[in-house]
Amino acid sequence: MSGEGDGAPSSFLSGSEEETEEYGRRLGDRLSPDAVVYLRGELGAGKTALARGIAAGRGAMPRQVASPTFAILHEYADAAGAIVLRHLDLFRLRDRMDELEILGLPDSVRGAPVVVEWPNGAVGAALPATLEISIERTPEGRRRIAPVSCVPAGPDVVG
Repeated sequence: MSGEGDGAPSSFLSGSEEETEEYGRRLGDRLSPDAVVYLRGELGAGKTALARGIAAGRGAMPRQVASPTFAILHEYADAAGAIVLRHLDLFRLRDRMDELEILGLPDSVRGAPVVVEWPNGAVGAALPATLEISIERTPEGRRRIAPVSCVPAGPDVVG
């Protein structure tokens, strides 16, 4: 899964939800605590399955992970209770800074990697991505997972 020179994992063609989760597990294991990962894709593309894998790779119980559409922010902990991942779903929010300020961004999510579903313009100002992942359905029903490294928040965002 290593990328070529920029630290980003390489693209992947997933044939199942399990394969998408496994890709996420390998990625989650490599994320630094200050990583901010934007997940882009249509409704039903597999963003939550990828987030579930990332959470598992960070040490959280994968069954904890569901689409946080109504809660907006979920925190996932490891067996010892430490927060290992935050999962932000902005689907129901308008793309306005005042709505994001209510969440206390970026201070409220420091100390653990953050996965953001449905990122738009306003979140980029409050919580810039260190990695963007696009998920697209292919005509054959598979998922093309394509990561792009962004300006890192610090060294070794993806180790």
